[in-house]
Order: sequence, then structure tokens, then C-alpha cells
Amino acid sequence: MGDPAGCGPQITDAAWLAFKESSRPFFVISKPDLYSVPTAVIQRPSEAADVFQNALPVLPLSQTLPQIHAGQPDSKAAPAIIDSIERAVRLSLFDDAAGVVTNPISKALLYSAGFEHPGNTEFLADLCKAPSENAPKPIMKLVGGGLRVALATIHVPLAHIPDLITEDLLLETARIVHHDLVTKFGLETPRIAFTGLNPHAGEAGTIGREEVEIINPAAETLRGEGIQISDARPGDTVFHEALQGEYDAVIAMTHDQGLIPVKTLDMWGGVNTTLGLPVIRTSPDHGTAYDAAATGNVRADSLIAAIKLASDIAENAGQ
Repeated sequence: MGDPAGCGPQITDAAWLAFKESSRPFFVISKPDLYSVPTAVIQRPSEAADVFQNALPVLPLSQTLPQIHAGQPDSKAAPAIIDSIERAVRLSLFDDAAGVVTNPISKALLYSAGFEHPGNTEFLADLCKAPSENAPKPIMKLVGGGLRVALATIHVPLAHIPDLITEDLLLETARIVHHDLVTKFGLETPRIAFTGLNPHAGEAGTIGREEVEIINPAAETLRGEGIQISDARPGDTVFHEALQGEYDAVIAMTHDQGLIPVKTLDMWGGVNTTLGLPVIRTSPDHGTAYDAAATGNVRADSLIAAIKLASDIAENAGQ
């Protein structure tokens, strides 16, 4: 559902209209009266395909929603927003759904209901945690504009990043990216690039040592495991190289380093997907857009792309 006061209901309407004649049925865990298109209340996910061509299937919330006004976020909706995400993950974990597509949320609003995670990505990882085990490591990957870009670090201050970039972090990140490119994206021998952390990838250590002391040694270890991955490539050229077909994916060291090229190339249609989880998860690569929701001036490109990508991943994974 996402935040019901944001763009979620309106872009879900548009997504249903885009897919209703296709073989990509989906359902929404929400409240039927949030939507302007015809809806059909379902009691279990298996009913969605039967009604999808004629109505948007809605699995009702187990939490009460307040009266919602587009563009006017209400903290009383937070428990229902959280419950919608939790139920979606459970359904996917138990194979009642092929994957999870999350509409945009506002973390600030959810904090009022005890939400303790830095973002949806970390929350989903916690939901996927097996009893008595640590949560799986989630990797944020953006798809759009001809690029696939994974992030070594996500929502952390830039000042902390040099201490967070370790060889162990990069090894774990690259192994997850490689595994999911093979199993979820259908690439037999994916070619991956590391970006550098410093300008010009450190210029052989003259303007930063992270490349020669951390990133390149990690790449050498990974190549020894049979993973095709580059040493640190300059951040100002590696995305062009990927667009030219030299790499299937790029692992960026920082959030903005990775997101700027994707959003510049495809501001409206980029998709956020989470690697490293036992479920498929995608989402629009934008926020709640309260102002646009209030005026009805929303675009559904990213949600449509997110649903298509989740469906494609499920097909590649044989789900």
C-alpha cells in the first residue's frame, strides 16, 4: 500500500490500468475505497488472477485506517502501513505471492509508530530474518536508464563512509550481487565493476588509499573465486563504460554516487530492488510525492517498471 496519503493509491490505479489486459496480475494489501478504479475484495492471493482483468484485487488490511486525504499525511495510518509491508513479506516468504512491490513510505511518519529502521530496505531484511539468526544483508540496487547499480553503503553520512568501506564489506556485497545477477536476473557470467571512492579512483594512491588498500584487494580475491569484477574504476567514467556494454552492473561506494546517474538517465522509470533477501522486492525509485498526490499530478512510470521487474525476476527464478 505504501503511505495512503501519498502517490501510492493513484499510481496503483494507473498500474492496474496498464496491466489489466496482461498476464502480470498483482494485488494490493490496502483499503478498497482508496482507489478510483474498480476494486474486488479478495480473501487470499490465489483469487487475484481470477478478477484482475475486471478489477484491482484488494486484500483488506487487518489494521484500521483513519480518513485519508491525498497529500495530508496522518501518523494514525502508520500501523496499517507497517502491517501492509509485514503481511506482504510473509505472503512472499511462504510462496503465496511471487514477490513484494512496496509503494513509497515516509520514514518520519512511521517513526511515530515505533519504526526503528533507517529505511524500508533494512526493515525488509529484518522481516526476512529466520528465528535465532541474524538478518540477511540487504543490498540496494537501482535499475534504470540502461544501468544496474548496487550500493556498498546506503543511508549513512558521507563522513562515516571511509571507515565503513572494508574489504569484508565489499566481498560480501559483490558475492550477493553476483549471486542475484545469476539467479534472479538470468545472467550466466555477469561482469561487475567496482567504483572508486576517491576522484580518479585514487590516482594510484596519490589522492586516496582506499582503492589500493581495500577495493582492489577485494576485487583480486573475488576474481580468484571466478567472479568477473574490475578493480576500482573512476566514478566519472564507469557508468559510461557500463552503458557501452563493458559491465552488467556497477557497485558504487556511496548512495549518491550510484543514484545520480540512474536518476539522471531515467528520473521517472527507475526501480529500486533489494538483493540478498529470500524474497523478491522492488519499489518505485521515488518518495511519497505528497504535493503531487494532492493535485493528482502523479506519474506511475516507476511503479509500472517495478511491477514488471518483479515479474521478470520471478520468471527468471522459476517462481
